[in-house]
Amino acid sequence: MSTAMNFGSKSFQPRPPDKGSFPLDHFDPDWASYTLGVFICLSCSGIHRNIPQVSKVKSVRLDTWEEPQVEFMALHGNDAARAAYESQVPSFHYRPTFSDCHLLREQWIRAKYERQEFTNPERQEPYSAGYREGFLWKRGRDNGQFLSRKFVLTEREGALKYFNRNDAKEPKAIMKIEHLNATFQPAKIGHPHGLQITYLRDNSTRNIFTYHEDGKVTSGGPCPPSYLTPREPSPQHGRKEMVHWFNALRAARFHYLQVAFPGASDTDLVPKLTRNYLKEGYMEKTGPKQTEGFRKRWFTMDDRRLMYFKDPLDAFARGEVFIGSRESGYTVLDRLPPSTQGHHWPHGITIVTPERRFLLACETESEQRAWLDAFRKVVDRPMLPQEYAGKGRRGWSGDSQRPCGRAKGGRLSLFQWKPTSSINPNLGTVLEVRGGGGWTVEACGRRERLLAPGLMGALDTARWSLSLATGTFSVAPHCGPARPGL
Repeated sequence: MSTAMNFGSKSFQPRPPDKGSFPLDHFDPDWASYTLGVFICLSCSGIHRNIPQVSKVKSVRLDTWEEPQVEFMALHGNDAARAAYESQVPSFHYRPTFSDCHLLREQWIRAKYERQEFTNPERQEPYSAGYREGFLWKRGRDNGQFLSRKFVLTEREGALKYFNRNDAKEPKAIMKIEHLNATFQPAKIGHPHGLQITYLRDNSTRNIFTYHEDGKVTSGGPCPPSYLTPREPSPQHGRKEMVHWFNALRAARFHYLQVAFPGASDTDLVPKLTRNYLKEGYMEKTGPKQTEGFRKRWFTMDDRRLMYFKDPLDAFARGEVFIGSRESGYTVLDRLPPSTQGHHWPHGITIVTPERRFLLACETESEQRAWLDAFRKVVDRPMLPQEYAGKGRRGWSGDSQRPCGRAKGGRLSLFQWKPTSSINPNLGTVLEVRGGGGWTVEACGRRERLLAPGLMGALDTARWSLSLATGTFSVAPHCGPARPGL
């Protein structure tokens, strides 16, 4: 006996999941897998249709349902499926949301139902073993050409490395897990498997753009011309491999942070594994004197750092600015100063910092609103002590921005604020000093001698100053009570 299934009754109404659970299944769940007993959204229903050996899909409202199928749905449901299929999800494994790219959502569903990785931990070895190597297509920094490169991830060395040649003994680059981030960027890179990897190089953010073609790349060579044209979907192996790389990087970050912050819970560490950008897109900008013409540039909002690039796939930013909190003197206006000239796009934005104003223009009103929302979320959020580190980065004009002070006499070859993850998570910020001779850290009358260049001393950005034999570098304008533990 068949029947039109009526889900309007209370007994069959799909329940939204708890806040902590996977959120794909409460976005308009007008579809259902009658072999798994779960309600799904339209987007995920297409993924389920591609694994018919596991999941068979019907519309809740439009399709005809057999009585046994109705009974099966009533006996199961999304909560029961999560309990059965997600019993052993590693803490570091990324759980996609509705807004994530298709690749992440598809591979989560396949890993959960088709490969059953979260009920069989031995199947998690590709991304949980602490070591991974393979070939990815990587975009060249200067020529923009994608070439096959060997990548090696080793948790023991705390690094991701890549090699220009298969037989190379020395890596072309070493990316420390401590400063590494990865985010899928299929639209920007132009490939459904596109992964952007960023790390710190010489105190600047370096971007690497990669993708995995089909899992059969064994040697170097130019990217096929089809990269520049629409392509058919790559084989399933390539999709799985790219997500395995992503989760392997998250696993390495997770294990690093567990050592660096031994008292932190998994809940505290997981948000720090990888991060998506708050906003990206084109805007117009002018120079520091605000007399130059506006130029179209690609902007990326990465937490409190607003970076701009001439091209979205540039390896390095042309400049960046730190955006602090409202309490620190930062604000965002939905307009340009009345006297501003030279912009082609009509919708202006002014970022006000304690040092200067940054003038931007958007092409459409909707883009202006989206950027304003992103900026205001950052400005309205109080700053953490370690976030003062961003104030030492260079500005849009390329000049060095020293935080709250100046150097007299003495040559300072490197001044860099660092998070305390490599030293002591209970301390606020770390200052790394490299230079000739000995240095002295002065803390409100207390002095500690740093005898060797490169030695790290614990500093609080609001209270400490660094004294040289020939002068003083003042880190902050005021001196409060000394912090214990120096």
